[in-house]
Amino acid sequence: MNMSSVSAHPLWGQAFRPMFLLGAAFSALGILLWGLVLQGIILLPGSGSVFWHSHEMLFGFALAIVAGFLLTAVQNWTGQQATHGRPLLLLTLLWLAGRLCMLVGDLLPWWFTALVDMAFMPLVAWFFWRLLFAVKQQRNYFFVPVLLLMTFANAVMHWGNAVQDMSLVQWGSHSVSWMLILMITVIGGRVMPMFTANGSMTPKTEALPWLEKLVLGASWLLLVIYLLRLDLLLPPFVLALLLVLTAASQALRIVRLRIGVTWKIPLLWSLHLAYWFIPLGLLLLAMHYLGWPVTFSAALHALTAGAVGGMILAMIARVSLGHSGRPLQPRPLMSLSFALLLLAALLRSLGAILWPQQSLLFYSLSALLWSSAFILFVFCYARILLGPRPDGRAG
Repeated sequence: MNMSSVSAHPLWGQAFRPMFLLGAAFSALGILLWGLVLQGIILLPGSGSVFWHSHEMLFGFALAIVAGFLLTAVQNWTGQQATHGRPLLLLTLLWLAGRLCMLVGDLLPWWFTALVDMAFMPLVAWFFWRLLFAVKQQRNYFFVPVLLLMTFANAVMHWGNAVQDMSLVQWGSHSVSWMLILMITVIGGRVMPMFTANGSMTPKTEALPWLEKLVLGASWLLLVIYLLRLDLLLPPFVLALLLVLTAASQALRIVRLRIGVTWKIPLLWSLHLAYWFIPLGLLLLAMHYLGWPVTFSAALHALTAGAVGGMILAMIARVSLGHSGRPLQPRPLMSLSFALLLLAALLRSLGAILWPQQSLLFYSLSALLWSSAFILFVFCYARILLGPRPDGRAG
């Protein structure tokens, strides 16, 4: 069987298919491995396995989903056929090569692993930008420099691990985390009012221009502060004040969407609850800077495990149905999947704060719940992502 016949498989019809399926499966495996590390059973490549864990959950998992989402959405945004077939197959193989190199990283020169791993996002940016540029859709251009900035952060993480400078590794991982929160803020603000209205059969909540400017402006400001390491120069009280302001504006934004109309619709309440982890994480981070017994890690995991992980699971469950030509009605097991992931995020953040002496237990339980959530997704969606559309259309 030649590559042309392989690339004609439904899996390569649109980017969401391989990226969502493999990204979710890798997430389940990666967190299971991390759980074994926490129990002292195995070691992973890098400085005490921390580099591998933080890097792979961001660049191995989250950015695979981002790539699948953007390379699928750009077709709707531009009206042009997005990456598919052989180019998508090669892009996926490149992502897989990065994961393999990272897993056996200690057996390869660090620079080789870094180059293979870093090649993925610039290629995603190119595939994405060329369609936007063809129709001059400037509204979404900003995603391209963000993707390239993520590539730079990736390079810094690899270099920091190579020279055993964990401050560089942390800068890279924290920077990408803030960029992902910004993406969720932008995309969530665009789609959640429409999703909520259509799914609940209720009137759409119109955005308040002043609130949108405040939410987006504060989110961009936080990103710039952490990118430029101004957090090391600003007084903790000033940082805390900005975080509380951002949290309040994010909370007002999501509360206006009326979570009460979503409880019977899993694809909606999962989105709403995941988004609530943004103001929660920001508030926890403010408490950290004010000297409360809240670690930076606990606050950050409310943002990453809760907001990023929760929004990813809710979005890929929805997008996989919609873009494969199926009704927006997930299998009942997905409600359990959503609940398990949100509980995993709560245990990893709030559990470790409230009962710090039981932190290792909460970390391990959180890892088990997270993996279970994504295993359920793979179980429920593998046939959908691997099979053709029921209407016979391409994609």
